[in-house]
Amino acid sequence: MTSVLPPATTRNRSADQVRHDLETRRPLALVATGAGVVAALATLTVCLAVGVAGWYLTDGGAHGAPRDALRVGALGWLTAHGSGVRVEGVLVTAVPLGLTLLCAWTVWRLALRVGTSVSGHGPDATDLADGRRDLVVPTATLLFTVGYAATAVVTAALAATPATQPSAPRVGAWSVLLCLLVAMPAIAAGSGRAAVWTAGLPVTLRASLHVARRVLLAWGALAAAFLLVSLALDLSTAANVMSQLGGGGGAVALVLLLSVLLVPNALLFSSAYLAGPGFTVGTGTLVTSGSVVLGPLPAFPLLAALPDAGSGPAWGGWLLLLAPLVALLAAARSQWVWPTAYYVEGAVRGAAGGVTAGVLLGLTTALAGGAVGPGRMRDVAPYSFEVALHAVTAFGLGGLVGGLAVTWWQRRTMPVEVSLDQS
Repeated sequence: MTSVLPPATTRNRSADQVRHDLETRRPLALVATGAGVVAALATLTVCLAVGVAGWYLTDGGAHGAPRDALRVGALGWLTAHGSGVRVEGVLVTAVPLGLTLLCAWTVWRLALRVGTSVSGHGPDATDLADGRRDLVVPTATLLFTVGYAATAVVTAALAATPATQPSAPRVGAWSVLLCLLVAMPAIAAGSGRAAVWTAGLPVTLRASLHVARRVLLAWGALAAAFLLVSLALDLSTAANVMSQLGGGGGAVALVLLLSVLLVPNALLFSSAYLAGPGFTVGTGTLVTSGSVVLGPLPAFPLLAALPDAGSGPAWGGWLLLLAPLVALLAAARSQWVWPTAYYVEGAVRGAAGGVTAGVLLGLTTALAGGAVGPGRMRDVAPYSFEVALHAVTAFGLGGLVGGLAVTWWQRRTMPVEVSLDQS
């Protein structure tokens, strides 16, 4: 008679091993696609709830209907995915990057769980030494992207009206890009593949990326500090703007929420100012450390951080030294983590890391602006291409000097055998 008992290999496994297999070998198609849908719905639901809450806070629900509030919340979510939207016939293309970052964080967290849940699939899970590779990460990323992008496109179709006209193709493209840049690395990290793949990368490449990361973090902190100081110096203007808002406390709460969502955009404007090229807040305007030309501005609290019109401060030119100085210090600190005794190696790490940081800063800056209203306000944006050129040059030179300087110091102070091993 045929035995109905499980194979001996299964019977001999412990409960922990069985539980581990159940947790890491879940159905890939179901888990990845479902996680993509959930990642989109999670932040969409928050926006829908805010839309309904804002409807009640502003006029107690006296005008319109709940479906109108839900549509406003959905349109807000879509603008975070680059959809653009028409408001009273005026196209608004600016992206609230704070909401985009919230969506990216949600995608990262759920994609990490997807990676853990499917990590037991494929030869990479157990047979790394034989050189075989699986398609678990690309397949899971594709399915996650399909779930997320399909949800976003359906939302755009349901929320669209002849008056608003959000762009479904742009929503789909942004969703795919978001999943490729965020979900794929998260799935690779959660499944353990990322640790294996990056372990084989050259030390020079890993050290250069470490420099780039430190440069961007330090520069972001500096831009944030400058924005806070600028806003604090003219806080009375921001308070005056808030006091003139109609609609009571509900309108104030909504404006504050919108301000918070636009803080990353404001940081990139601050970064463009510090880097040198500056930005525009309307057609025919210019805001740089050397000159400020402004026109009529909308009543919005964050605009209180703008400098006064006219010539820039006497110390404005010194701001251009901040970018190379930040890169120099970042490369120097990174060199203590990845020491080397060779000048060429130290120079390449610092310069490559600085140039990489400059390119990434330029690409990110391009997302910060857009049309925010009619007429002049169709042109509100940092000069992203010029920012990229300035940042690549300044960060690259600063990183080069920092890498060479610390290499020189380490050659003088580090034991020869240690420095050679680390290089």
